[in-house]
Amino acid sequence: MRHEATSLVAALRAPSPTCSFEFFPPKDDEGEAVLWQTIADLEPLQPTFVSVTYGAGGTSQERTVRITGRIAGQTSMRPVGHLTLVGQTRGEIETVLKQYAAAGVDNVLALRGDPKGGPRAPWEPHPDGMTYAIDLVELAADLGGFEIGVAAFPEGHPDAESIEHDAEILVAKANAGAQYAITQLFFRAEDYFGLVERVRARGCDIPIVPGIMPILNFAQVARMAELSGAEMPREVLEQIEPIQEDKAAVRAKGIELATQLCRDLLAGGAPGLHFITLNRSKATREIFEALRADGLV
Repeated sequence: MRHEATSLVAALRAPSPTCSFEFFPPKDDEGEAVLWQTIADLEPLQPTFVSVTYGAGGTSQERTVRITGRIAGQTSMRPVGHLTLVGQTRGEIETVLKQYAAAGVDNVLALRGDPKGGPRAPWEPHPDGMTYAIDLVELAADLGGFEIGVAAFPEGHPDAESIEHDAEILVAKANAGAQYAITQLFFRAEDYFGLVERVRARGCDIPIVPGIMPILNFAQVARMAELSGAEMPREVLEQIEPIQEDKAAVRAKGIELATQLCRDLLAGGAPGLHFITLNRSKATREIFEALRADGLV
């Protein structure tokens, strides 16, 4: 049902900022019903693309491929299928890429993924698998037919030697065939712009889309930030900690902070905004409406 004449990469390089949403594969049918309602709520906003995260192995993987394919076939939205290396052989990963292609999904986000023991656990590749995201980029590029995105880390990947080395890895992924990047969550616009500057200084013009997650549940977002290596800045904590027992106040402040972050990012030239929705639409729509009222999206 999609009718875009423009590729995702072309849209990211166009003057007008893009808007996109990230979902995750639910664990059960009830969660999937919630997801499809969220998709229905967000489709009228006409996002440039939506992405579906990937759980390697079993039901989660199957739901990811099935949901992503259904978005491609039954909605007006362009889906991006996430794919990781966790616990899979090279052949199994290649099969998933072919399943995406058969379902009409021609955009993938190539990720190493978190170790089975959690984001901070040591990485252990499958004996017949791959070790780095760049290996997956090369595989998808060799198969052909995909626009390929990768992850980026405004504060550096937790395993990176330095933020400079982290930027070099992103440039290497671009040289291997990655055409755009989406960042992990972060809270300071300067962290994002610092990453962009480091990448541009290395002669790479890959579009880097900031990933946005509003603080709606303080403990949950603080935990996700810790696991991803993002810092919860003092200036954010000073506004959230005094009200952390008041859920409604935290939610309102979180949306206010995320909206201002989006304004700062767009004012500084970010190519778009990628909202990490956690399969709920209300907060994302509130931020989007505030930005639309400003004439920014």
